[in-house]
Amino acid sequence: MERLGGDPQGRGLIITCDNLGQSHAANAGIAECLELGVATAASLMVPCPWARDAAGRSAHTRVGVDLTLNAEFDSYRWGPITQAPSLLDGDGGFPRTPADSWEHSDLDEVHRECRAQIERASQWGSDLTHLSPHLDTLLMRPEFFDVYLELAVEMALPMRLGGNDQERRAGFPFRRLAADSGILAPDHLVQIRGRPARRTLEDALENLAPGVTELVVSPAIDTPELREMDPGWLSRVEQYLLVAHDPALRTAVERSGAQLLAYSDLRDAQRRG
Repeated sequence: MERLGGDPQGRGLIITCDNLGQSHAANAGIAECLELGVATAASLMVPCPWARDAAGRSAHTRVGVDLTLNAEFDSYRWGPITQAPSLLDGDGGFPRTPADSWEHSDLDEVHRECRAQIERASQWGSDLTHLSPHLDTLLMRPEFFDVYLELAVEMALPMRLGGNDQERRAGFPFRRLAADSGILAPDHLVQIRGRPARRTLEDALENLAPGVTELVVSPAIDTPELREMDPGWLSRVEQYLLVAHDPALRTAVERSGAQLLAYSDLRDAQRRG
């Protein structure tokens, strides 16, 4: 918070909607979360079929780029926007898991693909606010993290990083490496990822630590396509209803006493040095 001009012991809160562009259901749900609800940021999956729709919904939309090297669903597929044979699996899309990407990806192709995703989002008119690693593929291996960090430095954008537990699992100090390069990141990260949405969000809001906390949600409206596409569709619809329309969650945000922030606040503070 001190870098943002606030109290060093103050608490800031970013509520980010992930998976923008993944589907029409995600785009519609995230739009409501940003316009009507408590969300303050969004991350765009550029290679996905509905990414252009998301970028075109309003001019100069503030979004991050969720750097994407995986297509995790069995029957709903997307792939690289560059010529990148090592980033493809057997059915023509990205690999389904980070482990497959780590095993088979050529790092030069990873770098070109990630750069192309950032450049395409910018060409679409998006006001880029941050970078994030879809499924943490770029975060949890040092050689992939080098690509992630290099692009953040080049583009002068903050990045999403995991907390201390995730850093220990990765086995290298990614938070220190980012800080040493002048890159800002939220201090704390809370993601739903299979946990009960309401309880996870309310617990996080009741126990905010000093610094900036990012709460990451993956909202989507309920559609037949979403139900067929994503086995976790019910949680995503719940997250949409909570973030966009639940007055109890808004009350919990207000009761937390945290200052609501967007990733653009971190970006602007980082660029001021």
